[in-house]
Amino acid sequence: MQKVVIYTGPMCNYCSAAKHLLSKKKVDYTEFNIATDPAKMQEMQERTRGARTIPQIFIGETYVGGYDELKALEVAGKLNSLLEI
Repeated sequence: MQKVVIYTGPMCNYCSAAKHLLSKKKVDYTEFNIATDPAKMQEMQERTRGARTIPQIFIGETYVGGYDELKALEVAGKLNSLLEI
């Protein structure tokens, strides 16, 4: 299974929804809260080429985007293959 990284922040409904979707699929993920770790905010912006919204999700080296993009992959039936489930 691919390593999943999700950059999040406090009181973010989209972050919660993304984590819920991943958990429902029994996918382990590494979460970085950019509000409490400024270095992770910088890392996120570098990896996404400047994105400032959360969540920002990576599956392996693939940049997925935010919750809407993650959900679209699930609806299209493409998320499992990206995760290699």
